[in-house]
Amino acid sequence: MEIEELRKAHPEHWKLASAIRALAMDAVQKANSGHPGMPMGMADVATVLFKNHLKFDAKAPKWADRDRFVLSAGHGSMLIYALLYLCGDEQVTLDQIKNFRQSGALTAGHPENFLLDAVETTTGPLGQGVATAVGMAIAEEALRAQWGKKLVDHRTWVIAGDGCLMEGISQEAIGLAGMQELSNLIVLWDNNDITIDGRVSLSDKTDQRKRFEASGWTVFACDGHDPVSIDEALTKAKKAKGPVLVDCKTIIGFGAPTKSDSYAAHGSPLGDEEISRTKEIYGWEHGPFEIPAEIKAEWETIGTRGAEERGAWEERFAKLSAGKQAEFTRIMEGGVSKKLTNAIRKFKKEEAEAAPKVATRKASEMVLGVVNEACPETLGGSADLTGSNLTKSKGMEIFNPDNRKGRYIHFGIREHGMAAAMNGMILHGGVRAYGGTFFCFTDYARGAMRLSALMKVPAVYVMTHDSIGLGEDGPTHQPVEHLAICRATPNTLTFRPADVIETAEAWEIAMTQEGTPSVLALSRQGLPTLRSEYKPQNLTAKGAYVIAEAEGKRQAILMASGSEVEIALKARDILQGQAIGTRVVSMPCMELFAQQDENYRKKILPPGAVRVAVEAAVRQPWDRWLLGERGREAKADFVGMDRFGASAPAGELYEKFGITAEAVAEKVKALL
Repeated sequence: MEIEELRKAHPEHWKLASAIRALAMDAVQKANSGHPGMPMGMADVATVLFKNHLKFDAKAPKWADRDRFVLSAGHGSMLIYALLYLCGDEQVTLDQIKNFRQSGALTAGHPENFLLDAVETTTGPLGQGVATAVGMAIAEEALRAQWGKKLVDHRTWVIAGDGCLMEGISQEAIGLAGMQELSNLIVLWDNNDITIDGRVSLSDKTDQRKRFEASGWTVFACDGHDPVSIDEALTKAKKAKGPVLVDCKTIIGFGAPTKSDSYAAHGSPLGDEEISRTKEIYGWEHGPFEIPAEIKAEWETIGTRGAEERGAWEERFAKLSAGKQAEFTRIMEGGVSKKLTNAIRKFKKEEAEAAPKVATRKASEMVLGVVNEACPETLGGSADLTGSNLTKSKGMEIFNPDNRKGRYIHFGIREHGMAAAMNGMILHGGVRAYGGTFFCFTDYARGAMRLSALMKVPAVYVMTHDSIGLGEDGPTHQPVEHLAICRATPNTLTFRPADVIETAEAWEIAMTQEGTPSVLALSRQGLPTLRSEYKPQNLTAKGAYVIAEAEGKRQAILMASGSEVEIALKARDILQGQAIGTRVVSMPCMELFAQQDENYRKKILPPGAVRVAVEAAVRQPWDRWLLGERGREAKADFVGMDRFGASAPAGELYEKFGITAEAVAEKVKALL
């Protein structure tokens, strides 16, 4: 519809939508940075959504049964900031709007879930919002099956742009959502045909409607500037079964006289003159950041539209038993099950006595049997590697359209989509998500794993086949740099357990994290139980500890993780046999060791002795412990990988690349 026609046909709607557009233009202009075109183009759709369809209460942004709203096209962040301010969100004041993109502002360049309660997920990397929303919809389905519609019955709405749908992760996400027939998931496509370079046709000719339909979605379309057309499409979307795409045909920078329908409106301020002329076209006779009281009041009424429904929900919740109320609150807030610690200790005691020789991927499966029983909120899966990752514990049923009470998901060959969906499940609340693939394929999941750390989401990544020890599959599958990459990622715990006991301890730590994701790097090859003496305390929680002390004068300290701890212990036997006192330090988690106080770190790594680290990976992350922490380059060395692996049985590869007890012992003697 033309602007003049819209203004005359829908004057009240036009005023509400114009307030969004004006704030977006003004904030981007003041910041001299940002993306005004998308909020201007989607203002009509957002107005209809918030006014007529979205279940929310601006005064209670964390209400458990609210609809989830995800702005996947996160560069258009002023859309959500304007909506929150107008609806009366207490965190987003006019000053926050004026300080858009400035230091210390809650209104960051892209929406950040850890800054604003009403922002469900951090978005910015395109496609992540769509994929994360799939996880939110999965969580809603699972919780509704467990707790009933009176407690859990809401939708997940997504605004996504052309860029979101071009990113490969979008196909992983929509394929998963279509297969799972996720009800209450609705994606609103901002179909403005513009990317940074220009028209979409410069780089893509995909028929998006057919793509979604082929993946099992229902597709509707609307004029993204006609409130009647929009409302009709959203009404139909709510009645449809399974996930829905609504093709909202819009004009980027709607109304800007020289920059609308152009990449010029995408990623930079419009300029004072263009803004002035645009406001004239809108009939918006107000200064920068000025919202007339009557328009603000109408928006605030929209913001309280869900208060009555929230009150009714709270009444239903109050009728639950005290125990059920406490359990629902615990899982929604991410609290730890009281059963977990004792269950892990019991498991450790039994396994210390049994002393099995098992791969740590198998040990993880064994621990998961305990974890999944103690923590009913877990929802796990694998990217088509269930039999290799061993992420399905005994008795787990499959989560699918026929069984929403199942707790195991077949994610398919979708590592990136799986990781993003895990983020969404946890952000939704009520679910502790874990997922598995080969450690080498963290490369495919990296974008979402990085966002787990950034968003403070305690996802658990079960990454098996952690080294050249996987053998014959060769260098394409043998991770050598991946431990370094994970350890270099802020706010991430990277565990590489040496045996079944450390694996149990790593799982306990991962399950008790409130805002930090965990990566469990697990072996394919069998490893002996190294800690056969039961200790109730969690030694892995220290990050590193002495697993074998030197006999006689301490001359050497060997450090290792995972499968190489066994090699370090054998090297110690060689050295002790030659009267070289050798301490062995198991270091399952460098990040946790770095968090320990100076006294503990000095106790584990005292000065004086030579140091050798051994790990079937690159040296890079070990230099802090070899050269720092009272170490010296002249008295330090490393046994590991400095190139990619090869295809051969595991034992032969360790010999080929010189990762042996004999090689470690020779390094120590050379340093001495």
